[in-house]
Amino acid sequence: MENLSKYQELAVTYATDIGLKIAAAIVFWVVGRWLIGLVGRLLHGTLERAKVDPTLTRYIGNFLSVVLNIVLVVAILGYFGVQTTTFAALVAGAGVAIGVAWSGMLSNLAAGVFLVILRPFKVGDFVAAAGITGTVREIGLFSTSINTPDNVLTIVGNGKIFAETIQNFSANRYRRVDLLCQLAANADHVSAMDLLRKEVGTVRNVVSDPAVEVEILEFNLVGPVLAVRPHCHNDHYWQVYFDGNRVIREALARRGFPAPMPAQLVLTNQQ
Repeated sequence: MENLSKYQELAVTYATDIGLKIAAAIVFWVVGRWLIGLVGRLLHGTLERAKVDPTLTRYIGNFLSVVLNIVLVVAILGYFGVQTTTFAALVAGAGVAIGVAWSGMLSNLAAGVFLVILRPFKVGDFVAAAGITGTVREIGLFSTSINTPDNVLTIVGNGKIFAETIQNFSANRYRRVDLLCQLAANADHVSAMDLLRKEVGTVRNVVSDPAVEVEILEFNLVGPVLAVRPHCHNDHYWQVYFDGNRVIREALARRGFPAPMPAQLVLTNQQ
């Protein structure tokens, strides 16, 4: 009975000690995460006041968060008596194994660094990269977040972006909007071209320099097809696209241009 009592006291002692350590670890984790968040917010505010580019600000914040979380985990393990040197060796070994299995992660990390340094685009730019077209929301350590025009958040690996062609629609002051106008075969194409240059040029957000281009693009069975090409800032692309099509239709109808209709020649046998 005495031995059983000793074992019980010993078990209670160990359970109490372990329970206190677990409770302390939970407290350390919660407080540590709060402090990491606080440091991140302070750093973000400092960089914003210094007018650092948002792309670089978010990248630095992500990197600092990862480092501080690793330090927090190591500190908690050290509190439990785990040798940090042994833990470092385990991490290094695991890193080699993970690096072999997930070699693409390292390439994504390196590509992220080059995206920040070379700056083919920045947060807020409208781009086409790795087959995805949309507005850049964030450039992270391993991936880039892009909001597509239909409001779908798409995550793309930095390595895939950097390895393929990147189109930045926001880099230049304006871009061209390609519109088509089908004319009837008997329509006065010269008058129609002059009319569209004037009317499309009045569409809201169309720039005056360069001027609206209207030329014959091709011919089909209905008649000539005009290429109508206004220019605008990328932010106004779809507004100019839709308004331009509406103006083309209304301007030609108002001036009495014939509606384009496919013509067919019917031959009959006469006796």
